[in-house]
Amino acid sequence: MGLTFIEATIVNPAKPRKTARLKFLVDSGAACSVIPANLLRRLGVKPHSQRKFILADGSEIKRPIGDVLFRLDNRKGTTPVIFGEKGDSTMLGTISLEALGFILDPLKRELRPLPMLLAPLARP
Repeated sequence: MGLTFIEATIVNPAKPRKTARLKFLVDSGAACSVIPANLLRRLGVKPHSQRKFILADGSEIKRPIGDVLFRLDNRKGTTPVIFGEKGDSTMLGTISLEALGFILDPLKRELRPLPMLLAPLARP
């Protein structure tokens, strides 16, 4: 298996004129997306909370969380993102992928439309 990268635009939902285009590593094993904190601050994105994360070596870190709007292939979705620090990869996680209506095809290493299902209300 190889790595998959995409380019997407991020937008500050509170200030829609503040945007940036970034290259993301698509990580279907990560829930949250990671964007460099200095870029988020430059766009005026403010953290609304802080969460604890467990690294692959078992150690724990805390990082601020904020919200951004992603734009990719004429699709939009607002999702929480981690304020990344030096050494962190810029990543697109599954929450952001789903908000955009995409899923990663790991064999072809490309994004595919995510089938959106709605279950009917159960009838007695």
